[in-house]
Amino acid sequence: MFGSDKLFGGTSRRIDSTTAARLVGEGALLLDVRTPAEFATGAPSRALNIPVQELAQRLGELPSGRTIVAYCRSGVRSAAAVEQLVTAGFDAYDAGGVGNVMEC
Repeated sequence: MFGSDKLFGGTSRRIDSTTAARLVGEGALLLDVRTPAEFATGAPSRALNIPVQELAQRLGELPSGRTIVAYCRSGVRSAAAVEQLVTAGFDAYDAGGVGNVMEC
């Protein structure tokens, strides 16, 4: 399910774990925006790690025309990442915390 509440001044693009799994299954990129140390503690095998602090400088590493599902530890950084991605023209959604994407 897609969220519609306001978050960080924009429309939330928060999705639930079922929607995240469906999007990733359909080919969406799973983007982990946690630190490398957090990523090393466990992440879905399909995930790409780009810390939110580096995202603006590394947008060129992301495929254009492909949906992105972002997550972090609790959902705060992934929400900020999705705002950046949408502003940059990506089709991106926020899956919230890592527990919501471990099955992806």
